[in-house]
Amino acid sequence: MITTSVYISKTKLIFPGLLISVLIALAAQFISDHYGAPSMLMALLFGMALNFLSTDQKCGLGIKFSSRTLLRFGIAMLGLRVSFEMIIDLGWPIVFIVISGVILTILFGLLIAGMFGFGPRFAFLSAGSVAICGASAAMAISAILPQDERSEERLLFTVVGVTILSTFAMIIYPILSDAMNYNDKLSGIFIGATIHDVAQVVGAGFSKSEEVGDIATVVKLIRVAMLAPVILIATIAIRCMKIKAQNSTQHLPILPSFVVAFIFFAIVNSFGLVPTIFSTTAAEISRWALLSAIAAVGMKTALKEVINVGLPAILLLILETIFIALFIIVALRWLE
Repeated sequence: MITTSVYISKTKLIFPGLLISVLIALAAQFISDHYGAPSMLMALLFGMALNFLSTDQKCGLGIKFSSRTLLRFGIAMLGLRVSFEMIIDLGWPIVFIVISGVILTILFGLLIAGMFGFGPRFAFLSAGSVAICGASAAMAISAILPQDERSEERLLFTVVGVTILSTFAMIIYPILSDAMNYNDKLSGIFIGATIHDVAQVVGAGFSKSEEVGDIATVVKLIRVAMLAPVILIATIAIRCMKIKAQNSTQHLPILPSFVVAFIFFAIVNSFGLVPTIFSTTAAEISRWALLSAIAAVGMKTALKEVINVGLPAILLLILETIFIALFIIVALRWLE
């Protein structure tokens, strides 16, 4: 009875902030459905407009819960969108190109970030979001990086940046694929392997044809599947650096629980143990959880903090975006 009372008490504490996050997500989706604006970007902007609520005694705890726990839940549920069958259907040469694009883009970001005055944290955050799956990857990567006073600021800027670039790419890349005389298969591979966010990949792919949309979505989900191994490697590296810095053998988790859940769901889904209706529902729940989480992140960050990131960060994101596009173009020339 005591445990139940404590649970109810905690629920009451987080409910106001959680409710506001969900309401912002609903408003953002409404704008997206009726006017075509990216829902993630709308949730961020609406959240930033309500930044004052993050310091409100009634809402603060729920907003914090939404920006962390709800975020990790949404990322874990993304695993139900991934399966081994995708790799078999697409073919190993294409899978190799897609995975290489992810790895090389992250390495490129880490390599050039110093030229713009950034350390490995922002380099990995920006390059990982460009290489893998946009805003979702940015939030997942941010969750495992060591936190400091600028962590929220870097995350918010990255989400805004990749969402805007992804929206531009959704418009430009289908035209570019036509200019390069790509057939439906190559167009789908190019769109799926280069555009940052899943929603924009779907929009760009199906704007050309159903076949292009299907191929682009599968290619994109292979990039989403790279989220788990990338975070695993990054977590091990961070763990080793912490142990070295602390000169101790203090136990640190090798892999966050939400990434373990992501991998578990992907494996279960790959063996066909998840009914289609359940995986479809879970994907929708994941999308709403992430949308609500990014609304909460927006409420926790003031606009002036985002602006402080500056022009060098914008240039870094643009260069990473250009790099992965050029790599895929060159790789597809080899594939033809």
